[in-house]
Amino acid sequence: MADILHRIGVRTPTPEKVYDALTTIDGLAGWWTTSTTGKTDAGGVIEFRFPGVGGFDMEVVDVRPHEKVTWRVADGPEEWLGTTVDFDLRQDGDYTIVLFKHEGWREPVEFMNHCSTKWGQFLMSLKELVETGTGAPHPHDVQISDWH
Repeated sequence: MADILHRIGVRTPTPEKVYDALTTIDGLAGWWTTSTTGKTDAGGVIEFRFPGVGGFDMEVVDVRPHEKVTWRVADGPEEWLGTTVDFDLRQDGDYTIVLFKHEGWREPVEFMNHCSTKWGQFLMSLKELVETGTGAPHPHDVQISDWH
């Protein structure tokens, strides 16, 4: 098994804004993809669509206010099926630290490298959304290859 790991610090005095960006449709659409629908509470399914590219359905497995959000990939590319996406939040001074993990990849295929780069880009979009009010969700993200 292989995992994608990232860490970012978001300048905000409490994790509330980061948590809201991870647990509301408007928040998610503000940093990952503008085409986001679904239910964000535990047991719900969030549909993330990337027009012209594809999409993912994420089952919300765990939500702990201001601490943790975990999704299980229910539908999407074969390499993603059964993997989990986890955001752990903690406060450190003026920053909310986001520890990100996309875990459970069966093997580190080239698509995983692409996804790691895109996750890093979208996590920076999350940071910008919380800090400035404007993120860079798809389709406003930087295209890095034919996979987008």
